[in-house]
Amino acid sequence: MGSHRDQDPANQKGGGRKKTVSFSSMPSEKKISSTSDCISFMQAGCELKKVRPNSRIYNRFFTLDTDLQALRWEPSKKDLEKAKLDITSIKEIRLGKNTETFRNNGLADQIGEDSAFSILHGENYESLDLVANSADVANIWVSGLRYLVSRSKQPLDLMEDNQNMPRFLWLKTVFAAADVDGNGIMLEDTSVELIKRLNPTLKESKIRLKFKEIQKTKEKLTTRVTEEEFCEAFCELCTRPEVYFLLVQISKNKEYLDANDLMLFLGAEQGVTHITEDTCLDIIRRYELSEEGRQKGFLAIDGFTQYLLSAECDIFDPEQKKVAQDMTQPLSHYYISASHNTYLIEDQFRGPADLNGYVRALKLGCRSIELDVSDGPDNEPVLCNRNNMTTHISFASVIEAIHQFAFVASDYPLILCLGNHCSLPQQKVMAQQLRKILGNKLYTEAPSPSESYLPSPEKLKRRIIVKGKKLPSDSDVLEGEVTDEDEEAEMSRRMSVDQNEEQKHIWLCKELSDLVSICKSVQHRDFQLSMKSQNYWEMCSFSETEASRLANEYPEDFVNYNKKFLSRIYPSAMRIDSSNLDPQDFWNCGCQMVAMNFQTPGPMMDLHTGWFLQNGGCGYVLRPSVMRDEVSYFSANTKGIVPGVSPLTLHIKIISGQNFPKPKGACAKGDVIDPYVCIEIHGIPADCSEQRTRTVQQNSDNPIFDETFEFQVNLPELAMVRFVVLDDDYIGDEFIGQYTIPFECLQPGYRHVPLRSFVSDVMEHVTLFVHIAITNRSGGGGGGKAQKRSLSVRMGKKVREYTMLRNVGLKTIDDVFKIAVHPLREAIDMRENMQNAIVSVKELCGLPPIASLKQCLLTLSSRLIAGDDTPSVSLVMKDNFPYLEPLGVIPDVQKKMLAAYDLMIQENRLLIEMADTVHEKIVQCQKTAMEFHEELHNLGSKEGLKGRKLNKATESFAWNITVLKGQGDLLKNAKNEALENMKQIQLACLSCGLSKGPGSSVDAKGKRSLEAIEEKESGEEKGKP
Repeated sequence: MGSHRDQDPANQKGGGRKKTVSFSSMPSEKKISSTSDCISFMQAGCELKKVRPNSRIYNRFFTLDTDLQALRWEPSKKDLEKAKLDITSIKEIRLGKNTETFRNNGLADQIGEDSAFSILHGENYESLDLVANSADVANIWVSGLRYLVSRSKQPLDLMEDNQNMPRFLWLKTVFAAADVDGNGIMLEDTSVELIKRLNPTLKESKIRLKFKEIQKTKEKLTTRVTEEEFCEAFCELCTRPEVYFLLVQISKNKEYLDANDLMLFLGAEQGVTHITEDTCLDIIRRYELSEEGRQKGFLAIDGFTQYLLSAECDIFDPEQKKVAQDMTQPLSHYYISASHNTYLIEDQFRGPADLNGYVRALKLGCRSIELDVSDGPDNEPVLCNRNNMTTHISFASVIEAIHQFAFVASDYPLILCLGNHCSLPQQKVMAQQLRKILGNKLYTEAPSPSESYLPSPEKLKRRIIVKGKKLPSDSDVLEGEVTDEDEEAEMSRRMSVDQNEEQKHIWLCKELSDLVSICKSVQHRDFQLSMKSQNYWEMCSFSETEASRLANEYPEDFVNYNKKFLSRIYPSAMRIDSSNLDPQDFWNCGCQMVAMNFQTPGPMMDLHTGWFLQNGGCGYVLRPSVMRDEVSYFSANTKGIVPGVSPLTLHIKIISGQNFPKPKGACAKGDVIDPYVCIEIHGIPADCSEQRTRTVQQNSDNPIFDETFEFQVNLPELAMVRFVVLDDDYIGDEFIGQYTIPFECLQPGYRHVPLRSFVSDVMEHVTLFVHIAITNRSGGGGGGKAQKRSLSVRMGKKVREYTMLRNVGLKTIDDVFKIAVHPLREAIDMRENMQNAIVSVKELCGLPPIASLKQCLLTLSSRLIAGDDTPSVSLVMKDNFPYLEPLGVIPDVQKKMLAAYDLMIQENRLLIEMADTVHEKIVQCQKTAMEFHEELHNLGSKEGLKGRKLNKATESFAWNITVLKGQGDLLKNAKNEALENMKQIQLACLSCGLSKGPGSSVDAKGKRSLEAIEEKESGEEKGKP
């Protein structure tokens, strides 16, 4: 079969679903499940690429000596004694491209991050830089070498070691408990049941096959299972190699984690705050499977795997599982979960009306539902599909269902969109039934003319709002004619030859009209007219076609319109199969209610479902401030950086998959699937992209992908990530599962993604194992999550664009903005210098940009503490900042690291001390400029600006205000981040033992100054506007 592996990862970027097939180079007959497996693999040897700084790459065959004392390679021009490296001279092993050689090699871009590793050796930390032919092989070498280095001071007896490992001791007790006769053997059926009980995701056939393999290698005739065979089968079946490699790495080469290892893992890798030893011991007690482990406080591989799969390591931020956003803003500032043709559970062409459509939508947190009401028999209004009049449901039964289920999933207001096709007598019946059944839940208060915005979801809690037509407020008639703007009227108008035909009118009774208060339906003319004359309680519905045209022709106007008014978008009438529109296109314009056909699953509905998972699934999501602030600039079609918003980089490593089911309806290939993963980013046009992994051949149980991807996200608050798993097939790739999550809900670190089926049901035990990190292209904490976002990378030139002020063309105003140029430059420089100083320390520590400061300090301290545990530097607090001072003469390598560390402290300090002054200048400038806001049109007219020029001046003014506000916020966030950095650094220095040595009184002093840093920070919090 002509398969190949794509050598250049760059070719896989950017959306194209290019087919690349890879055969894992792992020895297929035996999975890595212990250190001794790694050592055996290294002794057998394999080919690795040796990378030199001069852009040269050589193929060499590497082996580990049988006595485990040295690493050798051949062929080499050097004599045999020189082509070797003593294990005792190894200082550190780094995974990834994290040395000068990799950074400076011209071919480095063609090398996969996950297949590269470096061995640092000798007093000067020289590097031997290597590339394996897969991430699996790189992991084996890194795990094996780290184990050897940490054990180099002790004699090794690996096989002995294996049998006495906590895991084996536990398995022996499990076996003994099931071996009722005490003969040391049991029936194969009993062993299969036992393993299935310990790991319910395993298929019985796979367990039986494993026992047959073991018996075959031992040339046994009997099918009885010994204790040793049981342990071997369990370890090979239940060890996920990728979790094993992670465990070895974070446990510093032990085969289990203690509370201290877990504490570091949670703090440095998983972004968990306020973690204590007791919390970690509690986790161990809840997840460790062996009694001994629970008592002694250690977590072996099986318990650790269970923990990683638990809800505690879910990818979704637990904070967002409850209402977490400000709910006191006007209704128009939120996205609202909206349903189209709610009464349908099939397509709109012939599907019958069904009460379950309402129940399902309300249970899913939908906050805007549709009722198309027509005259029914016996003076009883009914709901029916007007393309299929045979089945209908009574209006009263629908209102009863709404009364019962309106607030089961959310307490926030529910909007009923009335499509009224009834005669006047039946309209009166509708009004009576609404009042009688819904009672005081109905919101009918007249809007206050003194207000200029709609009330908030908080104020409207547990209220039901009717959206519909209303008789003119100044008339006292009992009934009257109103224009009809519903979907059918729109459709007949579009199908008509005469586009300008007279608009259809309908009769409306006063009783029904009086139920409409803050959602009065009106027709949209144009944005200029609306901004002048539309009342805040009036709203427009737009067809998908009309809304798309407006979004393309007037992207900024549409966003500004939606700051004050509600807009509802409904799917094109051409979608007779009830397919869904892409809601993101209209969310980007700020449209609040994008009506979806809840009965039609697929990618578009996945986006809608995923988006409304946030904020406790309450059906309301607050829009980004750049789309809410009265004076701010935002274009729905933005192709680049958003002014005043800090772009972030999302790093996703797809590690492995678990228990993928066969695609529904797939019959061609039996049980075999060839999975691959697509990662899609949805958001503003500049953020939309897609990348894919290679295909893993014939593995549905635990395919290993080990591939890393990067995405720049310019407006994180509007972005979503969709993971899709597909079966690579020649005929057409088939869907296996997906999961869609808002960017703001991603948790950093090692996470399991719970995949959902095509109809969005959670599939038990079907997961993707990933690593998530978010780095900060341009400083700032971003989104109020400084903790998660304080990972720094070097700033590029491109990020400067969104800080540039534009010329308004009115001298008085431009003079005000000129005053801001210098403080803006200072703010950007301070943030950039802080970021770059942190990155320099990371690079010297050999850590990737996604590493946290805590991980940096751990690496730094291992370099600065001698073999006998005495540090060569000491933590000294100066003005409450954690400096490190050398104790005596230190080598050049350490001097270089200390210089970088000092610069990092200096840059953080400068930002902390200067931020408030610079921030005040920016804010002052913003205030002064805003004083001209009301006068902008008059000033423009005096200067002779009109039409497009005046519009351009208004737009530039809004752009500048957005930049000033955004930069001010980023500087404030950066100060909080710098304070947090100092706290983390100091805590890490104390816990790594850098406060020992002469003058150990630092401990007490350190604790005091920590309190000082905290006080400074809480003072900040109080001073927040």
